[in-house]
Amino acid sequence: MLTKKGKYGLKALVHLARMPAGQLAFVNDIATGNNIPKKFLDAILGELRNAGFVQSRKGKDGGYRLARQPEEIRVGHVVRVLDGPLAPIPCASRTQYQRCEDCNEATCQVRHLMLEVRQAIAEVLDQRSLAEMRDIGLDDLGVARGLDDLSVASNDLPVAVKA
Repeated sequence: MLTKKGKYGLKALVHLARMPAGQLAFVNDIATGNNIPKKFLDAILGELRNAGFVQSRKGKDGGYRLARQPEEIRVGHVVRVLDGPLAPIPCASRTQYQRCEDCNEATCQVRHLMLEVRQAIAEVLDQRSLAEMRDIGLDDLGVARGLDDLSVASNDLPVAVKA
């Protein structure tokens, strides 16, 4: 699951990707434009700077800008930096694998399913650049319609009633 830190970091990077190349953005502008608490955003931008995604300049005319072209920044890399491994459980992680003590990994159905989930997440996030994310409209993906269809379909499901 994407944390608020990951979500806010991606929103801030998309904001910067929309700026003219090289132009600096003030933290307050990023925060207010994306409904992100400023203090939290300061910490997130510090992590993004340390990871090489953004550059900063201090002072009255300071601010943040992307350190690389948006086409070069992979969404999966950003998420890993801010939120850690993509795997939903530690025994399915490639980068921070931890063995489960309560199951046999070779036969654990939960682990095998979560390996598939991790792979699917990685395939989507690692194939998308920040530029693609910036340019995505919900209609382009059909996401909004798909989610609406799911909510309508779930409302049609029978509900068990206790007698």
